[in-house]
Amino acid sequence: METCDALIIGGGPAGSSCAWQLRRHGLDVMVMDKADFPRDKVCAGWITPAVLRTLAIDPRTYARQRTLQAISAFRTGLIDGPQLATGYADTVSYGIRRCEFDDYLLRRTNARLALGQPLKSLHREGERWVINDQVSTPLLIGAGGHFCPVARHLGAELGAGETAVTAKEIEFEMDAQQIAACQVRPEMPELYFCEDLSGYGWCIRKGQYLNIGLGMERSHRLSDALERFCNFLKQRGRIPPNVPDRFHGHAYLLYRRSTRRLLDDGVLLVGDAAGLACPRSGEGIRPAVESGLMAATTILQAAGDYRRERLAAYSQHLLARYGSPAADSGSVAAKDLRQRLARLLLRNRWFTRHVVLDRWFLHARDADLQLA
Repeated sequence: METCDALIIGGGPAGSSCAWQLRRHGLDVMVMDKADFPRDKVCAGWITPAVLRTLAIDPRTYARQRTLQAISAFRTGLIDGPQLATGYADTVSYGIRRCEFDDYLLRRTNARLALGQPLKSLHREGERWVINDQVSTPLLIGAGGHFCPVARHLGAELGAGETAVTAKEIEFEMDAQQIAACQVRPEMPELYFCEDLSGYGWCIRKGQYLNIGLGMERSHRLSDALERFCNFLKQRGRIPPNVPDRFHGHAYLLYRRSTRRLLDDGVLLVGDAAGLACPRSGEGIRPAVESGLMAATTILQAAGDYRRERLAAYSQHLLARYGSPAADSGSVAAKDLRQRLARLLLRNRWFTRHVVLDRWFLHARDADLQLA
């Protein structure tokens, strides 16, 4: 039976960031994922410069062989409503392709990789976990996304007791005719909110690649809303009329609406497995990266003692970084008032720039994560 100091289930940004930090401090880490890498990942695919700084990635070096589309403006509005263009003097974000970005992060960890291997079984033997009857480890890290089997082991009621945001997305390479018909500018992603603010759609161009998607809380209306959104984009001439009909779905939990148990003896959840997507934008990459690094910090400070009491500092790190999970609660009447006000304010340039973009999507006020 193989052994390791830590076994991470899931090779996305949360798992790879945790593995990278643990390996830098000498731990023997294995990353297991049911997929082979590189693999496609349903995601709009953009990151802020802060993510690159946190991961010590030089954008010029990364862009030599991979897609890194500089973003310096946004087009925003309501679906079927008026639109605003907001420009910035500098690059405020980057468009990425997740198949490239995730593979890059995973390969540079120098961890042992067990790819194409789903988690089939796990149980405790004393103070160690045994996975698939093949790997023994004192520490298990669940980084397998919304449907992570480690989260399920910790009691997550996947689909039944959770209010998840569901999304459908497609990313495809445009041919010459489609490029000529696409009015979306590479440096200016387009964000369009549902009228009741239950979700939003996006259209992001990364060179010759185009990413279109929509996410919302009410999953039973998602297909109809997506069809309406695509028709709106075509009628306005924003996208080519012959977009492929190969949309793929995924789900995630917003941080302030997730009640998942994050840790126990010898186990932690990170990223979407922990339900950490940003409450306003639904962004998952930044909290995935940061939670992976915060989990690694907690693990290193535990110095081999992985009892729940020693790992509890991880929850405190999350609380200090993202605030109380209960902070977004409120009455139905209060939420209705916010929605009605927001529909008016989305037409206001100051509100769009300083609140919707700077605060909700770009986290311009947030300091970079500082690790102990």
